[in-house]
Amino acid sequence: MVERAGIDPHVFVVLGATGDLTQRKLLPALFHVAADEALREKVVLLGVARSDQSDESFRTLVHASLTTAGIADDDLRRSWADERVHYQRVDAEHGVPFAALADRLATLEADHGLSGGRIFYLALPLDAVGPAIESLGAAGLAHGPAWTRLVIEKPFGRDLASAVALNRTIHERFDESQVFRIDHYLGKETVQNLLVFRFANTLFESAWNRDRVASVEITVAEALGVEERAAYYDESGAIRDMVQNHLTQLLALTAMDVPGVLTADAVRNEKVKVLQTIRPVDPTDVVVGQYGPSNDGAEPCKGYRQEDGIDPASTTETFAALCLHLENWRWQGVPFLLRTGKRLPRKSTRIVVRFRRPPVAFFPAPDPEAMRPNTLTITVQPDEGFALDFELKAPGHPLTIRTHRMHFQYSEAFGPLADGYQTLLADLMRGDPTLFVRADEVEASWALYDPLLARRPALAEYPAGSEGPSEAAALARRCGVEWSTG
Repeated sequence: MVERAGIDPHVFVVLGATGDLTQRKLLPALFHVAADEALREKVVLLGVARSDQSDESFRTLVHASLTTAGIADDDLRRSWADERVHYQRVDAEHGVPFAALADRLATLEADHGLSGGRIFYLALPLDAVGPAIESLGAAGLAHGPAWTRLVIEKPFGRDLASAVALNRTIHERFDESQVFRIDHYLGKETVQNLLVFRFANTLFESAWNRDRVASVEITVAEALGVEERAAYYDESGAIRDMVQNHLTQLLALTAMDVPGVLTADAVRNEKVKVLQTIRPVDPTDVVVGQYGPSNDGAEPCKGYRQEDGIDPASTTETFAALCLHLENWRWQGVPFLLRTGKRLPRKSTRIVVRFRRPPVAFFPAPDPEAMRPNTLTITVQPDEGFALDFELKAPGHPLTIRTHRMHFQYSEAFGPLADGYQTLLADLMRGDPTLFVRADEVEASWALYDPLLARRPALAEYPAGSEGPSEAAALARRCGVEWSTG
């Protein structure tokens, strides 16, 4: 259930309204938030794209998108689209400039009795984002009758230089307080709950440091290959696509210190501090790989270079593993291992916090090192929840120690969870930037990985469906860790 209190009336403008991202993710999430009875009269959706179509033809596209997303209430779908959804063509090359968008917004606000709140959501390819921002500014749309917000999807640049240039373009037209850089991972309930889990439970926060924690592992594993994203992915790779944003955001939330107050800027200040304390990445602490063909399993699986739309000589990495070190008081000496890859055995996003072993092994055991350390596993997806492994005595004689797992799952306690986009859209409509990425966060993150992009390590191959290249396991062992396989 998404909280909708505090949302003011506005027009939600989607630039790139006929694109894949809008159809698959944005429209279903908008429907779930904006078609709610409490918001029905507050939010008007205006789709913007270059194609020449009418309100009616765009509404047909919206119906199809919502049907594909499994939204079954046909009457609600149609009434929402017919009453609250509109379309405006913008194509400067063919005589339809952004001034037409400004005129249409004024008309819609008058027709629907709105006060001038506006959200511009740029669901556009990266190379179109800068020109769109400049065009919005030139048309006088950076500031409206009430408030104006600008939403930018990742990737926020392709490297440090392009990220700095994009931020400069943004700030020439918009104030940073108007800008919401969206990373859908930050909308997931388990990610949000990291702050509550740590800072509302002294049991864990008091142990959340180098004295008690031996290592932290963050894994984002995907079972699928590149699918329909071949053109984008082959120019990006795992470091740009996943490490620089999703994994680094999870690291910052896991490692940050307690903010002085619970405000958006206080939380984001602490995240930036984490990024600024990460030691420059040593190339020997990085493994990159690319999945090759595999005949294991029910069906043979193509390698990355055999996928449709991929250059047969591509050297793009589909796997990355890194061992990072934070030079601060809380985490000095604690390795943070990051791992992501495509065509791994299962889809899973998890954070594994391994606590230190007891300093003295006085329980009888064939191998004192066999006693497992306490481990906290935070599962972001799927089966969102938390699990704590701890040691106890098995009944009977002789004394035998067993590992037991206590677990909590959101679905068992609260039922189905809202999609991360729904949470972030509601926060965006409220003007709450806590879960959005600030300009200095973006630049600090790119600064970490720029050297790797300029001089990538040698590429290792791994069979599709495996746990990744053997070199990644060796990297973890050098850091004193074995990768989790949950």
